[in-house]
Amino acid sequence: MRRRAFITLLSCAAAWPLTARAQQGERVRRIGVLSPQSADDPELQARITAFAQGMQESGWIVGRNVQIEYRWGAGDADRVRRYAAELAALAPDVIVTSGGSTVQPLQQATRTIPIVFANVADPVGSGFVQSLSRPGGNATGFMQFEYGMSGKWLELLKQVAPGVTRAAIIRDPALVAGIGTFAVIQAVAPSLGVEVVPVNVRDAHDIERDVAAFARFQNGGMVVTGSALAVFHRNLIIKLAAEYKLPTVYYRRLFVTGGGLISYGSDQTDQFRKAAGYVDRILKGEKPADLPVQAPTKYEMVINLKTAKAIGLDIKANMLARADEMIE
Repeated sequence: MRRRAFITLLSCAAAWPLTARAQQGERVRRIGVLSPQSADDPELQARITAFAQGMQESGWIVGRNVQIEYRWGAGDADRVRRYAAELAALAPDVIVTSGGSTVQPLQQATRTIPIVFANVADPVGSGFVQSLSRPGGNATGFMQFEYGMSGKWLELLKQVAPGVTRAAIIRDPALVAGIGTFAVIQAVAPSLGVEVVPVNVRDAHDIERDVAAFARFQNGGMVVTGSALAVFHRNLIIKLAAEYKLPTVYYRRLFVTGGGLISYGSDQTDQFRKAAGYVDRILKGEKPADLPVQAPTKYEMVINLKTAKAIGLDIKANMLARADEMIE
């Protein structure tokens, strides 16, 4: 879907008078959507489309029995906090969001409005839910990955670039997941013969400085772990990986379609389609406290062959055979 058409679709949906939405006498329910990304993010558009399709399959039609209020954080923590409070003040029937950087401010704004999240790495450790099987509060949803999978990114880096002996781990230390994923990667590093160095994602200047310092020494590679800031700065990270010819493993397909080397992670669009199912159940009377947090069931590996060639990397046939998608 083209960006302009996508934005127009959302704008029109938000602008329709509430009375027009209830022409058939149905009660119009309100859903808030808070994203840490920008509205023009191409992958976000796919997720929102999947969510809308999932809602429609359950009988929830924008303009007839449901109204959706969208807010976009655009990688700005202050904006996310402001929009979280704004959505809570609107008192929607449920709020849908993505990533730990948005769940926390939403729960600070409300402990009563149901929240359905997608792509959260450690909802228990982050304090969003009491347990995966019995969330116990006003939030539930879908995990992005389990910490144990973090070690696979470093293993994948070593497989795709056997000469790597040093790895910069790009993470957000403000997130519990940023700390947890680095701990797992650090634990498996000795067995792979790799020294790992954390690179904190704060702003563009810090990323450029730290990656440049890391790249002064040979046999380096990178692993980019999950965070909204990594997504926001993805073009810079991809550019630096290319500039310094650093083989890099990403946690999301989005980075690879944008020019990154290889990714391995959950199908995040599928999570938004499933989130629609949880929203449907909540609108029909179920409580988030009783809906278990679900782990991903679909993972995908994506390889960008053009990028591999540009950095002088020969991808072995066994790696290519394992890929779910190859970009040429």
